[in-house]
Amino acid sequence: VQLQASGGGLVQAGGSLRLSCVVSGGRFFDYNMGWFRQAPGKERLFVATITRGGGTTFYADSVKGRFTISRDNAKNTMTLQMNNLNPEDTAVYYCAATTMAAPVVVASKMYNYWGQGTQVTVSS
Repeated sequence: VQLQASGGGLVQAGGSLRLSCVVSGGRFFDYNMGWFRQAPGKERLFVATITRGGGTTFYADSVKGRFTISRDNAKNTMTLQMNNLNPEDTAVYYCAATTMAAPVVVASKMYNYWGQGTQVTVSS
């Protein structure tokens, strides 16, 4: 299974970005999906997750109300719409897939497959 993340870039505070993650080599519907981020010198942190059918989503408190996770199972694609960005959102963002049956999986060690990461930089 391969995950390809894209959409990162440089944006000013208050701006928006939309990240995408395309999954290939497996059945997309088999996986609950998630986004994580890692700032320089810090651990990888949970951002958001979405269930196989898209019916359940869950967010870290730090992004709730600003970020929206979604998926299109027909296109094997997951997205993360990020609005009202601030410098604290600067990080490498990773998409991940898990075979765990639980609807909300926030621990990175529970994810089986990872994308390569895409850099998001928010200037003040």
